[in-house]
Amino acid sequence: MFEDGSGDEEVDSVVGRAGVAAAPDPPVGGEADDPAMALGIVADEFGEDADLAGGAVVDHRSVEPGHHRFGVSQAGAVDGEDRLGVERRELLTVGDEGSVTCRVEAIGERIDVITLGGGEHRSGEVELHRPIVAGCGSTDGIRRLTVLSNTIGEMADATDLPQTDSGIPIKRLYDASDLEGWDPTEMLGAPGQPPYTRGVYGSMYTGRLWTMRQYSGFGNAEATNERFKFLLNAGQTGLSCAFDLPTQMGYDSDHGRAEGEVGKVGVAIDSMEDMRLLLADLPLDKVSTSMTINSTAAILLLMYELVAEENGVPSDRISGTIQNDLLKEYIARGTYVYPPRPSMRIITDIFEYCSKHVPNWNTISISGYHIREAGSTAVQEIAFTLANAIAYVQAAIDAGLDVDDFAPRLSFFWNGHNNFFEEVAKFRASRRMWHTIMTERFGAEDPRSAMLRFHTQTGGSTLTAQQPMNNIMRVTLQALAAVMGGTQSLHTNGYDEALSLPTEEAARMALRTQQVIGYESGVVDTPDPLAGSYFVESLTDEVERLAWEYIERIDEMGGAVTAIESGFQMDEIEQAAYEYTKSIDDDERVIVGVNKFTMDDEPEPKVFPVDPELEGNQVARLKAYKANRDTAVVESTLAAVKATAEGGDNLLYSMKNALRADATLGEISDALREVFGVYTP
Repeated sequence: MFEDGSGDEEVDSVVGRAGVAAAPDPPVGGEADDPAMALGIVADEFGEDADLAGGAVVDHRSVEPGHHRFGVSQAGAVDGEDRLGVERRELLTVGDEGSVTCRVEAIGERIDVITLGGGEHRSGEVELHRPIVAGCGSTDGIRRLTVLSNTIGEMADATDLPQTDSGIPIKRLYDASDLEGWDPTEMLGAPGQPPYTRGVYGSMYTGRLWTMRQYSGFGNAEATNERFKFLLNAGQTGLSCAFDLPTQMGYDSDHGRAEGEVGKVGVAIDSMEDMRLLLADLPLDKVSTSMTINSTAAILLLMYELVAEENGVPSDRISGTIQNDLLKEYIARGTYVYPPRPSMRIITDIFEYCSKHVPNWNTISISGYHIREAGSTAVQEIAFTLANAIAYVQAAIDAGLDVDDFAPRLSFFWNGHNNFFEEVAKFRASRRMWHTIMTERFGAEDPRSAMLRFHTQTGGSTLTAQQPMNNIMRVTLQALAAVMGGTQSLHTNGYDEALSLPTEEAARMALRTQQVIGYESGVVDTPDPLAGSYFVESLTDEVERLAWEYIERIDEMGGAVTAIESGFQMDEIEQAAYEYTKSIDDDERVIVGVNKFTMDDEPEPKVFPVDPELEGNQVARLKAYKANRDTAVVESTLAAVKATAEGGDNLLYSMKNALRADATLGEISDALREVFGVYTP
């Protein structure tokens, strides 16, 4: 080894002791027996140790030619030259003396050329920090060292490294030095214990699985009710309801702006009659229901509560979640109605009302999902969402609420994307950050106030219309990341959702994906199974660090609302979305079936059929509903809603009275529009 050309190039090589590195295949006739030093020909036996242990330095010219194995402990510069330090040399020589094993603490081999990150560098051009070494050898008198990665300090040629969706470089190998000084007690804790990095419950899925909550809603109330029952019969354990755009925007189905949109992207709910049909024959005291609704969340929640009461289920026995996250609507999704500050008032009124009357309801699902769907990175997703959460908590405190009266019912909604380890790191980092925010910033004393409980939906924007069956694999990866990250509930997308609403076949396959993960994979057998991984813990820390940087910038602007009004979050997301899309267009990022592994003649997919009679039937039912009520009472209750909006009392009580009088969702929303106005960016 290192004699100028005298060593056997096929077998002279080195592997780093700081971690198990990828090594060349041993030559024919050799067999690697130690994965940490697996290189070269391995002798059948090694003789006794020579007297060279204890720090002796061996000059390479004194080593006779033969087959060599080296274990590297470090490499670095000595007197301006790069040198290789060897922890253990195992030398097989042929002769009367037989085999001899020599142990040395250091060896001063000079290195002429270093190969790192795909390029060659002359000695002294690259700073080495205890590298992981793949191999070394001598050719034509030039001594070469091949380095997989540096393990301490900044990495050379970082631009050549793979990156996460957030642009975080991923080193070729992680080892103990990446967590040097890292305290697992402080950074992890036990599952169910602060800072909740490892999960909010001690048993996690060993006690019970996450709630399998498939998102559903289309057409009219009867059709969605049938889909709910289909999913429950297939093993779903919670309901999740999608509403059409008119319902989300506070318009009845007979409004001019609703034309062409009734029942298209969700179910149309105009009145108490629609809500009764939606919830018919469902066990409202046993199943929890999530409703993806924001500007009209208070109205839909009150409708649900009233129908439950009509069916003999008191409001303290119903459970579920309303999204009710208006700030992210201004940032990403766009289904806002009122300006930000009146919207914040409605949100805090909901907090107060539910703390008194619907105690088991999650009053807000602070959502990063739609921020991610708009094109944000994983870091931006949790940073902007937690900044919004800070604004909600502060607004509630400013309204006179005690933090521990409402914070335990706050929940979050994250997106699941394809970059598996970054997604796991994101989920874990978000829990740790929320614990810090609630205990240090807001002084919460109830442990539940500092527990970030979240729902995950797999990424709709990652689904492709091309080769839609590929989406099953994408959804599986995303769902597995959510489970490994400790989600409390999960929706898995149908493989055909880039084309239409999911067919029954696609909806069943999506649910079965969760069930296979939960019952067959074994990942649920212990909480947070990736805890302690050099890579995962390093990535969790880095995601958290970058997210805190964003939150600090937003704080400096005056908080999330002010930042939204200045367009900060929207600009950041727009730039991230542009860079992501450009990376696909430039073939820097592979999307299977889109810019690589494409098909010329794809079969025509089966899509969900849309009922052409739907809108006409819904409008006719609404017309009959309005005709069969006391108009004077309706107008009186709507006037009370406006008066409450002009004053400072909690809005939900007057809204509830209006619903009891058969006012519609659109009419109550119009009453608030007259007072609050409509937000125009």
